[in-house]
Amino acid sequence: MSTTDHKSGHDLRASALSLAYDSRRVITDLDLTVPRGAITAIVGANGCGKSTLLRGLARLLRPVSGAVTLDGRDLRELPSRHVARTIGILPQSPTAPEGITVADLVARGRHPHQGWFGQPNAADDDVVTTALEATGTQGLAGRRMDELSGGQRQRVWIAMALAQDPDILLLDEPTTFLDVTHQLEVLDLLAAVNRERGGTVVMVLHDLNLAARYAENLVVMRAGRVHAIGSPHQVLTAEVVADAFGLRARIVPDPVCGTPMVVPIGRFHQ
Repeated sequence: MSTTDHKSGHDLRASALSLAYDSRRVITDLDLTVPRGAITAIVGANGCGKSTLLRGLARLLRPVSGAVTLDGRDLRELPSRHVARTIGILPQSPTAPEGITVADLVARGRHPHQGWFGQPNAADDDVVTTALEATGTQGLAGRRMDELSGGQRQRVWIAMALAQDPDILLLDEPTTFLDVTHQLEVLDLLAAVNRERGGTVVMVLHDLNLAARYAENLVVMRAGRVHAIGSPHQVLTAEVVADAFGLRARIVPDPVCGTPMVVPIGRFHQ
């Protein structure tokens, strides 16, 4: 992860975007502009299209119609190396090559920045070391990925995404498999990437209260469309939560930071 200050000047947006798996339409005619240099959290009920949207923004899923553009150019028309230098993606269930060590996996994040012969240099080594340190995985560097716990593997994958040093970082449920302490550490790390480097971060999160704490911009999805978008204070209302999640809840100020906090009511506590 570079320590160079550089505000993300890249414009990533979806225009009339529709996405599908075979004949099953998941996203329909969606418009979205990702705020530059901000943290955006995509939230919504299971099956609403959050991960599918992220895959579309990352060029992992070809649009049925519409387009995703980077700086006004269709993402499908851009060279793969340029896209990889600009957009980093951590999918929901990444798979590591059999027997690969932590250090070797994280070093793969440097490939888009290396020449045709792919030889790492001292600067690449420094970035990898910094990414390992930032995620608390430097002590795992010599171990194989298949020896690690789910939480350890998740932090290593985040280290690889950071080593790629993209201007736009897309993460699908980056806190999966992590206990509460490591969830906060990872989100604090992403907040630091955003604040210190001005990098754009877009992440799918399940925890609405963590999303409200860490994201400046919330995208609430429902049935393959954007149901609400804006700051946490604008969109996390009892009405939106009921519509998007089918959940009766009260919205109160988070006692730690004042952001909206969703308190579910449930059947037995009226």
